[in-house]
Amino acid sequence: MDGSNQFVICLTGMPGAGKSTVARFLQENGFYPIAMGDVIREKAIENNLPLDDHNLGELMKNFRKTHGNEIVAKLTVKKITDLKSIDFIVVDGIRSYDEFIILKSIGHVKLLAIHASSDIRYSHIKQRDRSDTPANHENFLQRDEREMDVGISKAIALADESISNNNITVNELREQVEQIIKKWIDEYNNKKQEDNITTP
Repeated sequence: MDGSNQFVICLTGMPGAGKSTVARFLQENGFYPIAMGDVIREKAIENNLPLDDHNLGELMKNFRKTHGNEIVAKLTVKKITDLKSIDFIVVDGIRSYDEFIILKSIGHVKLLAIHASSDIRYSHIKQRDRSDTPANHENFLQRDEREMDVGISKAIALADESISNNNITVNELREQVEQIIKKWIDEYNNKKQEDNITTP
């Protein structure tokens, strides 16, 4: 199957909303994971920069300024098209609707937004304790501002489906994700059958 027939689910949402958890559920359902943030982390490693919130944030802004806002999406598309033999892919970390449009050009692509309140997101971020975890609430709010500046609000607003990750259990979140995947995979399979029928 060539790259244009791949089925890609893109995840968007503010930091700490639960995108990584949803990506893990999709991975358990057979989706190959690609994290857009890894593109920036790879650049930080190349430049010998510590992988903290400030460095990664500044690098993301500068990288976009130098190469255009769609650069991370273009590099992600390259990763996907290199995976010709993989049909199901999840891309974690869409930060603008323009990025989604670029990814949408490669096949059957859907955008899923994960919502959560500011308080819940902050507690999620503190729990995961990664190297890029904001040091305090003020840094967390600055990170939110950075995401908004890139244009994440439009991506969230225009997503194909949304899940509210407020006050629900991990199992309830999983159930919602699996319902949406099932519907989308049915659509994908139907479209593939139609394409096969119309192709001489």
